[in-house]
Amino acid sequence: MVKPFFTVPPLENGDRLTRSEFECRYAAMPHVKKAELIEGKVYVASPVRIVNHGRPHAQMIFWLGVYCAATPGVDIADNATVRLDADNEPQPDCLLRIEPEFGGTSRISADGYVEGAPELIVEVAASSAAYDMDEKLRVYRRNGVQEYLVWQVDDDRLDWFSLQSGRYTNLEPEADGIIRSRIFPGLWLDIDGLLNGNLAELLATVQSGVSTAEHQIFADRFTQK
Repeated sequence: MVKPFFTVPPLENGDRLTRSEFECRYAAMPHVKKAELIEGKVYVASPVRIVNHGRPHAQMIFWLGVYCAATPGVDIADNATVRLDADNEPQPDCLLRIEPEFGGTSRISADGYVEGAPELIVEVAASSAAYDMDEKLRVYRRNGVQEYLVWQVDDDRLDWFSLQSGRYTNLEPEADGIIRSRIFPGLWLDIDGLLNGNLAELLATVQSGVSTAEHQIFADRFTQK
């Protein structure tokens, strides 16, 4: 039997690749469901447990989905590959983006990938030791991701970063225990509801947010174009 002239090497944790090499190897391994290129290094995700990833991930999608449904001109994605720059192609757990025709900083490429920085990226991490709080944070900040939310499930901690003058600063809960996005008016997050897995509280809070005049003004920007 004649061997093929060329075979694509497998994608391995720790590989140092260009973005084009990474995409080629990833495409040749359809059984791999999540792989990322961060600062030129490959990270292949392990199988995920329901407790410290699957369920929290679903809760974040639920929360963002309610907001997206009430906000025209805003797009949501789950585990979508994002082409940020030549050395970075993450696959964030969740994202919200403003469509480019309404001033958003990302677009959908001809081959169906997100290119550029989404306005909000959400990552579910097992703990603060995860690279979501290290390499990824620096990459997202450098590429202009306006808000970055990391839920460290094992540590029962949530950090919501806002890009201010090129640096990430923490958005803190207000007196009512709610964090309010600066980029997406009406995107309100009840911290206790999230950490306790109370979907009813999450729903009630974000519904209150999208019922405000602030959110209506924001949404009207998209419907008037």
